[in-house]
Amino acid sequence: MLKFLALLVLAVAVTGSAIPAVPNVDPRIDENADWRVVGGSNAPAGAYPFIVSLRSSGNAHFCGGSILNTQWILTAAHCIIGRSLANTNVLAGTNTLNSGGVTRTSNRLIIHANYNSNTIANDVGVIRVTNALVYTNVISQISLNTGNTGAVAAILMGWGRTVTNGAIPNNLQHLATNTITHANCQSSWGNMVSTMQICAVTRSGQGACQGDSGGPLVQNSNRAQLGIVSFIRAGGCAIGWPDVYARVSSYISWIQNAVNS
Repeated sequence: MLKFLALLVLAVAVTGSAIPAVPNVDPRIDENADWRVVGGSNAPAGAYPFIVSLRSSGNAHFCGGSILNTQWILTAAHCIIGRSLANTNVLAGTNTLNSGGVTRTSNRLIIHANYNSNTIANDVGVIRVTNALVYTNVISQISLNTGNTGAVAAILMGWGRTVTNGAIPNNLQHLATNTITHANCQSSWGNMVSTMQICAVTRSGQGACQGDSGGPLVQNSNRAQLGIVSFIRAGGCAIGWPDVYARVSSYISWIQNAVNS
């Protein structure tokens, strides 16, 4: 059983591709959350050599992450806050949860000093592995988006559940999606999202779900990481509401300082 992680959610079901209005419901933290990609398909082997599975000491997947360089992994703050080094390992170089790849232990966890567990603001963190990764055709670093990107075609990937509270896929899933402008995201989330976050949505039946937290959202055109899976809305995964990601371009300086510390 995967360890469930906190994410920000609001309750109300929606359908269709239209961006819904902000509901008159208070936000809350769902401590039983742990996301997976809904409506995606099996990713080809080696298609995303930068993605990693974060593992507990018992070898259970609990979050995703991406390779910054041979020693550092980018993930969400909520994935690693409160975790010990002994209970935070990194599996790279495989698309399957139960076989392949190489595992590294961690020797440093850094979360953003202004991470807020109530609002999930500044949901960014990094992990340093004890022994450096070796780049191969299935292990390589990701490039980071540095621009204030608006609405573009993007790809979400992860080992999250394929339906709300459903089965956990062994194979890495990927999904073609689209980011939306900050104004369009605020039309749904209101002031709960800031310009330091980016949102993506396609239609009901497609999106992030339990288990994808910390994983990358990449731009289609240049394969640069746009976001870090951060939070979704209550009422079920992929219900047509924009998923929220920490906007990578807003944290370039923080990431650089963290990995050089």
